[in-house]
Amino acid sequence: MLRIATTALAIAGGFLASAANGVHPPKLIRQILPLVIGFAMLAASPLKAADMSGNLVRRSYQYVALFNTINNFAVNPQNPFAAGGWNRTHYPTGLMNASVRALPRPNNDTLYVLSLLDLRKEPVIIHYPAFGSKYVSLETTAFDHYCEIPLAASKGDFKKPTSILYYSARTEGYSGEPVEGVDRVMEMSGDFAITFLRVMPEANDLEKFKANMAAVNAVKLQTLSEFQGKPAKAPDPLAMPAYSNDQNVFASNFQEAMQFVFNHTTFDPEKYEMDREALAALKAVGVEPSRVFDQSNAPEIDGKRLAEVAAKIAAEQNATWNDPQEAAPFLFRVFLSKGQIDLDTMVIQSVVGPVGVPASEAMYPGIATTDGAPMNAEHDYVIRMTKDQLPPANAFWSATLYDTKQGFFIPSKENKYSVGENAGMKLDESGGIAIYIAAERPEGVPTENWLPITRENLGIDVIMRVYEPDLEKMKTWVAPKAEMLNQ
Repeated sequence: MLRIATTALAIAGGFLASAANGVHPPKLIRQILPLVIGFAMLAASPLKAADMSGNLVRRSYQYVALFNTINNFAVNPQNPFAAGGWNRTHYPTGLMNASVRALPRPNNDTLYVLSLLDLRKEPVIIHYPAFGSKYVSLETTAFDHYCEIPLAASKGDFKKPTSILYYSARTEGYSGEPVEGVDRVMEMSGDFAITFLRVMPEANDLEKFKANMAAVNAVKLQTLSEFQGKPAKAPDPLAMPAYSNDQNVFASNFQEAMQFVFNHTTFDPEKYEMDREALAALKAVGVEPSRVFDQSNAPEIDGKRLAEVAAKIAAEQNATWNDPQEAAPFLFRVFLSKGQIDLDTMVIQSVVGPVGVPASEAMYPGIATTDGAPMNAEHDYVIRMTKDQLPPANAFWSATLYDTKQGFFIPSKENKYSVGENAGMKLDESGGIAIYIAAERPEGVPTENWLPITRENLGIDVIMRVYEPDLEKMKTWVAPKAEMLNQ
C-alpha cells in the first residue's frame, strides 16, 4: 500500500511540476489529478487521515454499538433474551438476570418485550394490547441509535389496544400509505430495527402481575402480508457480518460491519450535521452507502489501534457517567430523536448503556463514592437516603449494581441485582433507606436492601433509575453517595 502511495504521489508531483513549467497535462489527467492525490494520501496513512483524534471511532461508535446490540437480541443463541430470528418477538418470563450478556447495563425493573425487525422485503405490524401497569414504555431504534418513544403510559397510551406498522425507506413495494385496520404508520431509519416494550410487572400485587403478564404475551407481530391474510414474503438471503462486542468489531471487521450498516441506514447529510460528519469519516476508510464491501480493495486500517482508541473512549465515558457532577449535563440529553442529540451525548449513551429511554421516561444518575475513588468488590459500601432524599419518581425508582468493565449484573446465588419496588426494598421507619453492597449480608439489614458481591478485585458501580421523573425536581435533586465500610 505504501509503495502504491509513493508511486501515486510521484505521478501527481510530476504533473504538478509540469504545470508549474507551463506544460499542462491533458484534460482527463487534470480531472482525475485530485483523486490521485487523495488516494495517495489515504493509502499512505488511511487511519491517520481519518482518525487523528479519535474522530473515526467517535463518529462510528453509535453504529458499532447498535450493530452488536441488535444482532445479539435477534439471533445470538447464547442470549436467553434473544428473539431467535428476525421478525420475531421475545416474550419474557421474568426480569432480566445475570445470564444477560448482550446488552451493557440492562435493567432489573421492567419486563422486556423485544421485537427484531427486518424491513427489507415488507412492512411489519405489531399489535400492542392495553396495560394496567403504572409504567409502560415503547421505544424504537435502528443501527443509528436515535431513539423514539411512539407509545408511553406517561403520555396516556396503552389504555386501549394500538397497532403500529413499521417500514423503512428501502422497504420493497411500500411508501408509507395508510393500511386499513392499522392505527399508526412509522418510518424507521434503518432496515434492521428493534422495538423495546418495557412493562413494570407490579410484582408486589399478584393480580396486577398476572394481568400484566397476560398482556405482555398478547403482543403480536405480523408482516403486512400476514395481516392481509397471505403468507409472509420470503426474505432475501442475509449475509450479516460477524457481530461481537464493540472492541472486537473495531479490531477485526470494522469496515465490513460499517458497510453493511450504512447500506441499511437512511442518511440526510444536508439536514443533519451528524449524518454529514459520519459519512465523511467513514468515506475516508472506504465505507459509503450502497457500496459492496470488498476486502481486497478496502483501504488499509489498523484495527488494533481502532480498538485501543475505542477502549480508551469507553473508559472515559464510564468514568464520566459515574461522576454525578460530570454526568449531570447528559441526564436530560440522552436517547433522543435524530436532530435532537449531540455527538458527545451519543457516544456516552452508546458506551454506557445502549437503547435507553429519554428523560421524560427515565433518568439514570450514577452513584459516586464519598471519597471519590472508584468502587471495588474488595470493599463493602452503603448508600443512605432519608425520606426527603429519595429520587423524585412519579412511577418508581431503583438502584442497580454492575461490574464496571462490561456493565453486566454481578452473579449471585441470591439472584439479587437491584434494590427497588420490583426487585424488593424495605424503607425504614422514617421512610428512608440504606442499601448495602457487601460480600455478606450485614446483621440486621433486610435481604431486600442487600446487593451481594463476591470478594475480588473487580470494579463495580451503581446506577439509579428514576422512572417518569419529576423533571423540575430532578434539576436540583442530588444523587446519594456510596460510603466505604471496610478498608
